[in-house]
Amino acid sequence: MTVRLDELAVPVIGAPMAGGASTPGLVAAVNRAGGLGFLAVGYTSAAAMAEQIAAVRKSTDRPYGVNLFVPAPPGDPAAVAAYRERLRPEAEQWGVALPERIGPDRDDWEAKLAALLADPVPVVSYTFGLPTAREAAALRAAGTLQIGTVTTPEEARAAEAVGMDALCVQGPEAGGHRGTHRVSDRPGEVPLLQLLPAVRAVTSLPLIAAGGLGDGQAVAGALRAGAAAVQLGTALLRSDESGAPAAHRAALTELPETVVTRAFTGRPARGLRNAFIDRHGPYAPPAYPEVHHLTAPLRAAATRRADTSAMHLWAGTAHRLARSGPAEAVVAELWRAARGS
Repeated sequence: MTVRLDELAVPVIGAPMAGGASTPGLVAAVNRAGGLGFLAVGYTSAAAMAEQIAAVRKSTDRPYGVNLFVPAPPGDPAAVAAYRERLRPEAEQWGVALPERIGPDRDDWEAKLAALLADPVPVVSYTFGLPTAREAAALRAAGTLQIGTVTTPEEARAAEAVGMDALCVQGPEAGGHRGTHRVSDRPGEVPLLQLLPAVRAVTSLPLIAAGGLGDGQAVAGALRAGAAAVQLGTALLRSDESGAPAAHRAALTELPETVVTRAFTGRPARGLRNAFIDRHGPYAPPAYPEVHHLTAPLRAAATRRADTSAMHLWAGTAHRLARSGPAEAVVAELWRAARGS
C-alpha cells in the first residue's frame, strides 16, 4: 500500500500518543476524515503491537502508521536511586510500591522490527532517535515509508542520512515528549513556524509540522511555512475515540498552563502544570525509561483517583482549543477552517 504525503485527501496526521491515548478507533476516525491515522506502540510488546495492527486493519482499508520508540542508553543508576528516595514518601502516602530495581528496557525494539518486516505496514515513524541505516534499508525494501521525528536541523540531517523518507518537525509547542534524539539534550525553543524553514534549509524531504496546532489558522500557517502535512495530537485528546482518561480530558480545558518537565519520565515532555511537576521537576534526572518506570505506580494511582495534581497530563500549548466529539468531525472542521484562513 504505497503512501505519499502529498496525496492525502486531507493533509492531517493523527499524532501517535503512547500510553493509551491513541487507539485503533482513533486511527480509523482520522482515516475516515481523509488523513493518516497512527498507532503508538511505545511501552507495548511486539505481540500487543500486532494485536493493535490487526484491529486497525479490521476498521480501515486506508494507509496507517505505526510509531516506534528508539531505545536509549541506560541512565545513571545513582541519579535514579536518588530520585526514588525523593519520591518514596509520596509513594508511601498513597500506598504504592516503587520498583527497587529497573533493568534494561529496549521497548521490544528488535522484536517489533522483526514483526514489521515479516508483516509490513504502510508507514513507520520513529521517536527519540533513529534506526540504523541497515534497519531503515530493510524496512524500505519491505515497502514501508519511514518518518523520522526531529527537533533541530542537525537531527534532520541525521535522519536524511540514515534513509528517512519524510520528517516530522516537532516544535516546542508540542504536547507530550519532546522527540530529542538524546535523553540528555535540552529541547530547543525555536517556534515551529521558524523551525520549519530552518529544517527546510538542510533537507528537501517532505516535512510534517507538529506542535500547538489547535485551530484552522495555525494549521494553515504551518502548511504555508513549508509543511506537506500537519500532525495533530492534543487537538484529538478530547475526541470520542481518544483513550485519554476522563480527568485528563477535563483538565485540558480547566488547567491554564503547560510546562516542559522531566518529572514523570526523565525525558523532557510538555504537560499541564500541576503540583507533582512543581515538587519534583527540578530534581528529576535525565534517565529514560528508568524514571518512566519509577514513577509508573504513582501515576497509575493518581489516575485511579482522578487526581490531576499528580497525573501526567500531556498537552500542547493550544490545549484549551481541544474539542470533544467524533475525531472525524474534529479533523474535518479544522481542515475546513484551515482552507478558509
